[in-house]
Amino acid sequence: MAQVIGFIGLGIMGRPMAKNLLKAGYPLVVHNRSRAPVDELVRAGARASTSPREVAAQCEVLVTMLPNSPDVEQVALGKDGIIEGARRGLIYVDMSTISPIVSQKVGKALAASGVTMLDAPVSGGEKGAIDATLSIMVGGDKAVFDAVLPIFKAMGRTITHLGPLGFGGFTKLANQIIVAGNLTALAEALTLAKKAGLDRDRTLTALAGGLAGSKCLEQKRSNYLANAYTPGFKIDLHYKDLGLIMESARALGVPLPTTAVVQELFNALRVKGRGGLDHSAVITLLEDLAGVSA
Repeated sequence: MAQVIGFIGLGIMGRPMAKNLLKAGYPLVVHNRSRAPVDELVRAGARASTSPREVAAQCEVLVTMLPNSPDVEQVALGKDGIIEGARRGLIYVDMSTISPIVSQKVGKALAASGVTMLDAPVSGGEKGAIDATLSIMVGGDKAVFDAVLPIFKAMGRTITHLGPLGFGGFTKLANQIIVAGNLTALAEALTLAKKAGLDRDRTLTALAGGLAGSKCLEQKRSNYLANAYTPGFKIDLHYKDLGLIMESARALGVPLPTTAVVQELFNALRVKGRGGLDHSAVITLLEDLAGVSA
């Protein structure tokens, strides 16, 4: 019989990831702060739970997909948290993008209660979550990784064990540097092309066929053509990730001058009230600066 999986955090990414676990045949117990996503998953075959503590008491593997480090700490270690309901032998997999230092802190606290933790942040956006094609970057004990691998395969395509707990998080932060930089470079390039009078569709086709082609260009093409930035991954969340990146870089003594500039561009978007838009909407700021109309 398939392992019972708990899943906490049913947002833009978590909801489709949980659905894919159901499709793969895993019994699922779910919890979320807002009720609507829980009801949706229950209709798909999951069981609802009222707290992280209750989820932990009912499952063998528990997955979280939460916004930030404080959320993970609260769900894992706070009142009615995972630590209060966990049985010895529980495997806890945090797939959020948070501080790797916090992952290590949470893992150490849970280990005292007999819980083993993996940090396993993902890349691929909402589309990757829906299509079960995520890249999953995992830190933690290799034997535990091997045990959880079939579960990862229900949600992702590229699944890599990077090393000890926290290494998944450091890899994800490196990923987010590249994605934010790529989206900003695309924004500058497309704004230049637009002001020069080029057709955006043809420009994107030309760029995609050469060395400038990228997953970012491929996945965000429809946003650029429609000039519509419904979030697959919000500016607010990527700005949070950029903060984690700069915090880690300072701690490790790594200068990141380009990332620092990109962080301020994302900050400017938030000041303009665009934090809820997709992170590809960084182009709207560049268009504003260039005096290019939408």
